[in-house]
Amino acid sequence: MVKMPDLVLKGKAIKLGDNISTDDIIPGRFAHLRSNLPELARHVLEDAVPGFASRVKLSDFLVAGKNFGLGSSREHAPVVIKMSGVGAILAKSAARIFFRNAINQGLPVLLCDTDKIGDGDELEINLTGGMIANLTSGITLNCSKMPPIMSAILEEGGLIPYIQKHKGFVIIS
Repeated sequence: MVKMPDLVLKGKAIKLGDNISTDDIIPGRFAHLRSNLPELARHVLEDAVPGFASRVKLSDFLVAGKNFGLGSSREHAPVVIKMSGVGAILAKSAARIFFRNAINQGLPVLLCDTDKIGDGDELEINLTGGMIANLTSGITLNCSKMPPIMSAILEEGGLIPYIQKHKGFVIIS
């Protein structure tokens, strides 16, 4: 068995509300861009967060309320969120299929109480330890710990690179 090192991410919070759907992430009028992912990524959250594409910086975090990613199973939703530069999603709860699609694409989704995180707060997240340090306010929050297999999938950049490297699933503790 292989012991995984802690995965730590650092970036700024972009605060969202509750019930952000896959239609909010990728507005339906841009569905024709599914074969042009870089162009589609320029329209991520365009209606829900005007100016998002110009605001997001590499390794920023989406910080949402309840039920993030609800709606249809648009596998492109987590792909283009990641392509936009987002390093992880923090939410009170997330739709199960969105959660799994995100992990499969190498995009962490952590569940926590996001009320004490403000828009623009600087955060440091320990994915394996389940801790969020809000460097702006000085508080520390607990979040869901990433199971070892999911940490390993994230470490490899997603499910396909993980399977290619390991030729299947490897027991990790």
